Amino acid sequence: MSLLERPTRRYEYETDGQAIYRHSFATIRSEAELSTLPVDLHGVATRVAHAAGDVGVVADLAAHPEVVWAARSALHDGAPVLTDSHMLAAGITRRRLPAENEVVCTLREAPVPDLARRWGTTRAAAAVSLWEPWLDGAVVAVGNAPTALFHLLEMLLDGAARPAAVVGMPVGFVGSAESKVALAHHELPGGGQVPWLVVHGRRGGSAMAAAAVNALADPDELA
Repeated sequence: MSLLERPTRRYEYETDGQAIYRHSFATIRSEAELSTLPVDLHGVATRVAHAAGDVGVVADLAAHPEVVWAARSALHDGAPVLTDSHMLAAGITRRRLPAENEVVCTLREAPVPDLARRWGTTRAAAAVSLWEPWLDGAVVAVGNAPTALFHLLEMLLDGAARPAAVVGMPVGFVGSAESKVALAHHELPGGGQVPWLVVHGRRGGSAMAAAAVNALADPDELA
């Protein structure tokens, strides 16, 4: 049998992509406790729950009150999106970005391995140091490495340019939950906070962080 031939249908399952899409989001809306969140976060929460395959993640979603406005305004003004992993960068849907925004991941840049060795840290953290040319007013999304998020917060305390918003959703069993708490409580040297969005606890990942950025970028998309 050629791989291009349709196999014999042996299971009953939905094959209409748009129907799957609509039913998925209708299920999330009916099962998730969206009423516990501000209305402007409902679309973001729905997208994140869809990426996680778990409506329970909504209970762990928390955000600065200005994060939706700050991120959307920055993106409409052409701000870049800075990511800690190429998987996250790949998950950002370019057609949803309102200004053909640049999506930047510096993880594979040549200086990264040496910086990581000299500083005694991870490559993901070292790569964050290369964000400096884009950081001012950028939308940052961390979906993989807690060390990247911690390193960013340390850079800001040392006087680095302030991004417009930070989506902090690193995943894992070491440092993940702690890095999100640090972001939520982070105070800039001159006072105030960078608007932030997190999923508290160990859960996170590139898919969830990308889903959050996609929702922030395009509020009119079905969510």
